Amino acid sequence: MRARRCASASAYACAWVALLLTVLPPGAPSAARATGTASTAGTANAAGAVSRAGAASRASMAATVTGAGAGRGRGVGVGGASEWAVARNWPVGTRPAVLRGWDPPATPYGPGHRGVDLAAADGAPVRAVAAGRVSFAGRVAGRGVVSVELAGTGEPPLRTTYEPVRAAVHKGDRVVAGQVLGTAEAAGSHCTACLHWGLLRGDTYLDPLTLLPPWLLNSGPSRLLPVLGVPLPR
Repeated sequence: MRARRCASASAYACAWVALLLTVLPPGAPSAARATGTASTAGTANAAGAVSRAGAASRASMAATVTGAGAGRGRGVGVGGASEWAVARNWPVGTRPAVLRGWDPPATPYGPGHRGVDLAAADGAPVRAVAAGRVSFAGRVAGRGVVSVELAGTGEPPLRTTYEPVRAAVHKGDRVVAGQVLGTAEAAGSHCTACLHWGLLRGDTYLDPLTLLPPWLLNSGPSRLLPVLGVPLPR
């Protein structure tokens, strides 16, 4: 009984209670024994409160790091970027230069950059970064635009946009990752020789780079390295 009672209390409290119960004779007043028991229970309750507070603090920190909740962070939903890192390729090229990054506005109609600009030559193939359905393919204010709703990304689904693009797909088409949506146009955007890539959930703009898993975001093109010490075939 004493071993079980001490399992949930501090070593110091257990030693004190054990000493008290040892020195008291069998007929000692029950109040003294009740005091020892109450002290043990109080220590256990305090330890439990500290443990619960620590767990709550860790949960709060995890929510902050992963981008849960509203704000101007890079996360795309509860669970952070990793939850929706569904891209399997860049929309253009192998590892295009990011000419201008994502800079969300402070207000819905304030200045900012609601996407990223990727270096893209005129006529470069523009590909879907993940599987989904084409929700729009046409021209907006003279620019060719293609939008794709990504499959399996919640409600409302994440939606990627690509512009300026000469569309090779139509609204309602199902596409897979890597499928060509069209080709980059030379003019009609706010930058020269670039593809503007955007990401939204509903009407909220998000950072499209969060769709890229680390192995795709941080890796460069493959390179062949020389093999030393191996004789050439004859």
